[in-house]
Amino acid sequence: MNFREIRSYFLDFFKARGHEIVPSSPLVPRDDPSLLFTNAGMVQFKGLYLGTETRSYTRAATSQKCVRAGGKHNDLENVGYTGRHHTFFEMLGNFSFGDYFKLEAIQWAWELLTQGYNLPADKLYASVYEDDDEAYSIWEQEIGIPSERIVRLAEEDNFWAMGDTGPCGPCSEVLIDQGEALGCGKPDCGPGCDCDRYLEIWNLVFTQFDRDPSGKLTPLPKTNIDTGMGLERLAAVVQGVTSNYDTDLFSDIIGFIEDIAEKSYGKEEKQDVSFRVIADHSRAAAFLIGDGVIPSNEGRGYVLRRIMRRAIRFGQVLGLKEPFLHLVAGKVIDIMGRDYGELVSARSLIEGIILNEEKRFADTLYYGMKVLGESLDEIKEKGKDTIPGSLAFKLYDTYGLSLDIVQDVAREEGLKVDLAGYEQSMARQRSLSQESWKGSGEEQVPEVYLKLSSGGLSVEFLGYETLVSTAKVAAIVKKGKRVKSVEAGQEAEVVLQSTPFYGEAGGQVGDTGWLLRQGARFQVTNTVRYSDNLIVHIGKLVEGCLSEGEDVEARVNEEARKAAALNHTATHLLHAALREVLGPHVKQAGSLVSPERFRFDFSHFTQVAHETLKEVESLVNKYIRENHPLSTRVLSREEAMKTGAMAIFEERYGEKVRLVSIGDGVSMELCGGTHTARTGDIGLFKIVSESAVGANVRRIEALTGKAALEYTQAQEEQLRNIAGLLKASPDKVTEKLEKLLKENREKEREIESLRAKVLSSRSVDLLAGMREIDGTRLLVREVGASSPKELRDFGDRIREKLGSGVIVLGARKDRKAMLLCMVSKDLVDKYQAGRIITHLAGIVGGKGGGRADMAQGGGPRPEELDRALKAAEEMIASK
Repeated sequence: MNFREIRSYFLDFFKARGHEIVPSSPLVPRDDPSLLFTNAGMVQFKGLYLGTETRSYTRAATSQKCVRAGGKHNDLENVGYTGRHHTFFEMLGNFSFGDYFKLEAIQWAWELLTQGYNLPADKLYASVYEDDDEAYSIWEQEIGIPSERIVRLAEEDNFWAMGDTGPCGPCSEVLIDQGEALGCGKPDCGPGCDCDRYLEIWNLVFTQFDRDPSGKLTPLPKTNIDTGMGLERLAAVVQGVTSNYDTDLFSDIIGFIEDIAEKSYGKEEKQDVSFRVIADHSRAAAFLIGDGVIPSNEGRGYVLRRIMRRAIRFGQVLGLKEPFLHLVAGKVIDIMGRDYGELVSARSLIEGIILNEEKRFADTLYYGMKVLGESLDEIKEKGKDTIPGSLAFKLYDTYGLSLDIVQDVAREEGLKVDLAGYEQSMARQRSLSQESWKGSGEEQVPEVYLKLSSGGLSVEFLGYETLVSTAKVAAIVKKGKRVKSVEAGQEAEVVLQSTPFYGEAGGQVGDTGWLLRQGARFQVTNTVRYSDNLIVHIGKLVEGCLSEGEDVEARVNEEARKAAALNHTATHLLHAALREVLGPHVKQAGSLVSPERFRFDFSHFTQVAHETLKEVESLVNKYIRENHPLSTRVLSREEAMKTGAMAIFEERYGEKVRLVSIGDGVSMELCGGTHTARTGDIGLFKIVSESAVGANVRRIEALTGKAALEYTQAQEEQLRNIAGLLKASPDKVTEKLEKLLKENREKEREIESLRAKVLSSRSVDLLAGMREIDGTRLLVREVGASSPKELRDFGDRIREKLGSGVIVLGARKDRKAMLLCMVSKDLVDKYQAGRIITHLAGIVGGKGGGRADMAQGGGPRPEELDRALKAAEEMIASK
């Protein structure tokens, strides 16, 4: 079987046994801030395990995209050095949500492995958690594995948790004996050993508990099954190879690297490490960027940057001096695009971002590796075996060489890295590394709402059809606790059984408005959405009393909602226009839609030129004038993706999605926000600014409708005011300004010429005050200079006429004293201009300094200037 057949066979096997085949979720987990990346198949089902979410099925099977590079599950440093570690991989899994449990999970696993994939039953072993007698009995009694091939292992090996908190439980692993040739040779070698002989194929997790931050285990509402089997590892076993990199998942990628590097894989181990790193990391980079991660210096973007830079460094080992990683990523898209369409649609974005990163890193990598190489030579010459932590930090801080790269080089040279020293140096910058990861930035759902959701409370959203409705108060929350009622003057959060209020999501801010009943008024200042089914009204009761169970009229602020709708529709038009003008690599990377204005973040590699922005703005306004209708449809996620609609990186999509279409092919996006009926309702679109958010991400801020008109009118008023000052008509302002600026430049040149003549004549007079001290010519004077530059000009003129000697000049301007000292070249060994000025500047309350032959300074006490000049004479005389 090839890898596609292996994947398909798995999914078909479980589909035939009543499992819903669920598409892979993105690599960025939207509702789980505790996770950096999706690292297991069960991540998208966490709400089902916790009982906070319901779906139409109780059995599921997936092939899930996963990344393990950061956090608890981090394989980055091992990738390349073994045949089974990866940053990106696919996890095949079957899941039960309160349906079947251990017996079926074990039976099906055995059936699929031995009858579906025809693995030799006598080579398969099972491990169970040391206290799990039930699983042990199933393997021995129901499956028939001899007891000598069933091992009990401790919590470290056979108790699985997704992270430090969350669903967890005992597990049972299926392993295959790959033969003594892959073993470590130790007498006690067996299942659980770190060598490659007994290879774990499939992990069956019997999810029974939820672990809180204190480590306490609480039984889940229902027992669940969560299994995971790496496609790459399974392919190696099924295809009869001992390394995942020898499977057809990697063979074409490695072959492509062989072609561009003009080197062969399998000839030299050090070289082979580079092949494996590049092959793996190119997959991770392509999939991460395809799911919206952009390289940066924090969080997920920093991990992506580390992955790419590690691959680039190993490319140097293969002699790849020119950018290459984007080409390898292109090959990944060729291979995997058939299975993951998001790679194909984001091809130009993926290749462009990787190429941009390669160019940015090229020079710093060269110099960083040069510094590291020279430092290694010194370390070896001194007979030491450790790279100092301070050096590792310097290489990171100055040259962008992450610790991973330094460790790889140290490993190749047989050296160690002083990690403790590195961590000390890094202490002030921990926010850049995974150790400081505090979550993905999304707010955790408060516990009170998790309980409400798990108790079955679900809010129906009516806001697409109406802005006013009547509903019962389902819950009131005050200071994080559920209460029965709230009094006038108290702040609270109110949940209704249904509501027209839009809860903040997809970049669109939450609605404001009122909840009304006879004698009571609750002012809604914000509306938030928790998960898919809870909409919470945040505000203050300004009059009366409000209690659970009472009916209220929910009334949305119509003007604010309509303004936000105009802006939201405009973001779709802007997205379409940017892709039309800049290219298909443009993808939305974030947004904020409010009634007043909106901002739109998008992937792009350089600043957008002013003329190009005008073209984009004109195209959006063209769409507006064409007055295209908007239509919405609710489809299954699979159906929606087939339409070619844009999916937004920052969004999490459920089983059903809302497709918003504008006109005949102008725009199609998956979006849950509110919109206007026709594009003409927007009236006017105006770009206010374009700026950088970070590498490869730009931001446009814009206005629509009334706000855009007011902004344009304000600019016109400003132009009229300027025209009035210039005594010109608005259409002649530029011409008049250019003329004035030209005249100003000419006058400045005349002034400068006159000033030079005055200085020349005055410098002759100044020499009259020159005196000699022990054969040294000295001129100390106060002059009428208006700036440090003018004071320098005085000094230069005097120096030309003085020849050998020392000049000290002072001037007063705007309650400040200015000082200058010049020393001819033949006297700098005896008199230092910098030292003289440092001393004199202190007298006038300031600072100064410079070269031995010329220095300047000053201070805020001009009344002390005479004393400073006298001190200059004394300093020269004392020499």
